[in-house]
Amino acid sequence: MKTGVLDQFVEIVGERHALRTATDIASYVEDARGRFGGSCSLVLRPSCVEEVSRIMALATKTKTPIIPQGGNTGLVGGGLPLRGGSSDEVILSLGRMNRIIQVDEDTNTITVEAGVILENIQNTADDIDRLFPLSLGAQGTCQIGGNISTNAGGTGVLAYGNTRDLVMGLEVVLPSGEILNGLSKLRKDNTGYDLKNLFVGSEGTLGIVTKAVLKLFPKPRGREVGFVALNSPEKALQLLNQAKAKAGNGLTAFELMADMAMQFTLKHTEGARAPIQGDHSWYALVEISSGKSSEDAQSTLESILEEAFEADLIADATIAATLEQQNAFWKLREDMSGAQKPEGASIKHDIAVPVGEVPNFIALADKAVLKIVPKARIVNFGHMGDGNLHYNISQPVGWSAEDFFAQEAQIHQAVYKIVKKLNGSISAEHGIGQLKREELLTVKDPVTMELMRSIKQTLDPLGILNPSKVLK
Repeated sequence: MKTGVLDQFVEIVGERHALRTATDIASYVEDARGRFGGSCSLVLRPSCVEEVSRIMALATKTKTPIIPQGGNTGLVGGGLPLRGGSSDEVILSLGRMNRIIQVDEDTNTITVEAGVILENIQNTADDIDRLFPLSLGAQGTCQIGGNISTNAGGTGVLAYGNTRDLVMGLEVVLPSGEILNGLSKLRKDNTGYDLKNLFVGSEGTLGIVTKAVLKLFPKPRGREVGFVALNSPEKALQLLNQAKAKAGNGLTAFELMADMAMQFTLKHTEGARAPIQGDHSWYALVEISSGKSSEDAQSTLESILEEAFEADLIADATIAATLEQQNAFWKLREDMSGAQKPEGASIKHDIAVPVGEVPNFIALADKAVLKIVPKARIVNFGHMGDGNLHYNISQPVGWSAEDFFAQEAQIHQAVYKIVKKLNGSISAEHGIGQLKREELLTVKDPVTMELMRSIKQTLDPLGILNPSKVLK
């Protein structure tokens, strides 16, 4: 990129907030797993929506590709330069736009800038006795703008929905530099198209989210967490349905974990202890919340587990006795992805199938993967309550990462074929990014793909905003 153009971009944010050297840029162009990495000309760190608007207006004038980036915690390369792509791209990092603008207790909303860390929103809600239920492993570093752009899921989806369900209004800068002001707190508004939903889950390809109005909820008065051992996914499904019938909306989490995932977590998480002794094939973490009291939540959970024992659905179970033990149970689940890393290379899938098909998917996928790599170690865990599994595979003991990754395309093809057969999704909560663009073409019908391309062309006719992500 010409120096004169670079200087114009730098002038907008100031020299202090423009990164040019390879050393300064390094952390912005690589992901945590080391699967994606590229180069860019510049990293810009604007402080306000007006600066973002000016950046995009200049980008349109100079036809400069812009990559919006939040906390850079994504797993599909959505906020990074393309592998082997042009270095003319500019990363627009929103981390400095981190103000919590307003907390409105009357409307149960919180208005924030896109760069606010998710955990800070949770804590602010907690300070006023409210709950912001979006919760995921990266919540200490991920930013709400990225969560919105990927329609992040997490452990609270069963009771509260995906990020899309938590967004009431958005402020968005379009590729042209125009600002779409949709910061609404209205629960009902039928005045035409709901434009915010174009940008939730669009992975920064249609506009840059700069502010959001988010829903808050009453804070539960009681929460109980149980850890359950089971013999099969089929029995886990029966337990899930029984818990739904018994607790209704009080069932706020139902996480399924395979034994291999548990073994890795206990091995590689400092201070981790098994909640249940003995060898078991599957585990479930069951959380019950109550708007009444801890006693009410405990009574409901105990009733669910007692009936499950009588029906021979579970092999063993324990209920956390303290808040510290509850957090320890949850930490086992939340650390499963990170605990896989010390075991070597991994091939990951973020899939969803109808909840009733989860056992069927597991049986079919295990068979298909082990046929390709007989000694593969399947590390399966996820949000069974909403049908989303993180179906991961670790390299066999004694294999090199290179040999294992040589099987990646074949494994993806086999797993996604089963997902498609079961009317599922190849991306439940992590997005498409640059990782799954090819696969997207195989699971979306031509009419859907053409509509997506038409929307992209209408809003970003020059193709300068997060180019070659989601759509080729």
